[in-house]
Amino acid sequence: MNVPTKRCRWANDTSLEMTRYHDEEWGVPAYDDRHLLEMLILEGAQAGLAWATILNKRAGYRRVFDNFDAEKVAGYTDRDIDRLLKNPAIVRNRLKVRAAVANARASLQVRESVGSFSDYLWQFVGGRPIQNRWHRFEDIPTATSESDAMAKDLKKRGFQFVGTTICYAYMQAVGMVNDHTVDCIRHPQCRSCATDG
Repeated sequence: MNVPTKRCRWANDTSLEMTRYHDEEWGVPAYDDRHLLEMLILEGAQAGLAWATILNKRAGYRRVFDNFDAEKVAGYTDRDIDRLLKNPAIVRNRLKVRAAVANARASLQVRESVGSFSDYLWQFVGGRPIQNRWHRFEDIPTATSESDAMAKDLKKRGFQFVGTTICYAYMQAVGMVNDHTVDCIRHPQCRSCATDG
């Protein structure tokens, strides 16, 4: 008899791509500067949209944003932005595209002053993932004092589309917090990733 795999409620009855994202990436601690910039840009692009929309466009984002190479994206001109706004592979919102460029530039400034974008971001959780133990999806917050602090500091440094709710979703995505519910197969796995890393 096959016992159904338990996942977080938001990952049930969704696309194969969303299930794969839940099972392989969401909540796994990430430390690579390029990946961290990618996820920050994608979380900002998602504002007001379903995450599935962004996930479906992720390959397009990687292609048109030079695989989120911070130096290349930071060098984009107004002409580049106009070109991107004609490309259906991404969300064609001028403010969000401009924010992606601004965030790449700001991430380079952070790297100059701190040494790595990763070290800067992980300081908001004391360098280790926060291990939550939520029993119900409804109990998971949309913002915390840590995401408040991150949002405030990011904005001060020139980042855009980084409100506290976006920052908390970002922290969940890159494993700064383990918000898999305790009945989800990924909760102990992500807890183990955090202690192994």
